Amino acid sequence: MSERVALVTGASRGIGRAIALELAAAGHVLAVGYHERSGTAAEVVAEIEAAGGHALAVGMTVERRDSVCAALATVEAALGPVAVLVNNAAIAQEKPFATISDADWDQMLAVNLRGPFALSQEVLPGMVARGWGRIVNIVSIGGQWGGINQIHYASAKAGLIGLTRSLAKTYGGRGITVNAVSPGLVATEMTAAELASAAGQAKVAAIPAARLGTVQEVAAAVRYLASDAAAYVNGQTLNVNGGMYFG
Repeated sequence: MSERVALVTGASRGIGRAIALELAAAGHVLAVGYHERSGTAAEVVAEIEAAGGHALAVGMTVERRDSVCAALATVEAALGPVAVLVNNAAIAQEKPFATISDADWDQMLAVNLRGPFALSQEVLPGMVARGWGRIVNIVSIGGQWGGINQIHYASAKAGLIGLTRSLAKTYGGRGITVNAVSPGLVATEMTAAELASAAGQAKVAAIPAARLGTVQEVAAAVRYLASDAAAYVNGQTLNVNGGMYFG
């Protein structure tokens, strides 16, 4: 594989960090996307470069088109055009449905759905021109089976699954694949509060695999979907959930 540029959003920690490290290990040049955590993004870059790779930290606010375009311009000038896009950046919020405000709803969909829409829309013309591209959207089991105290989160992730399938149908004949990876319960900073609760512990106990998933297991799925080996896998949602959901 020639060195292709991969942009991973939300790559300063958790699943995104693991994905960035995994893609770098596969030979990609990495654009490590972050929002506010410039220091931890720089640490990811340093880790990649210490292992012999090449990486750049790039700040962006994914829900703002101007920020997305500026970040992509920085990446292309420094590294080259984006060949692999991993839409990982997301927010979550535990809140009963009756108390979700319009602002909560709008922000959730802006970050978790409109951000991937804008990024995909901006990188796809170049992928089409080059005849090769990979987009991998990180969704969630909540977007597949629904949520109770995260209804706006589940709705945004369900929408992202729909975007994945639609783009796969639209661009699949042009050397481009668009797929999703759907983690179940994975131990990260973002899920720590949920998993510390009694309800969260009950969820862990009910997992058929009898344990939480790891960020490395999610990253391995992304590495496969971003590769040439997955050229005939398109429009799919790859579940990495220990058997929690089979749909």
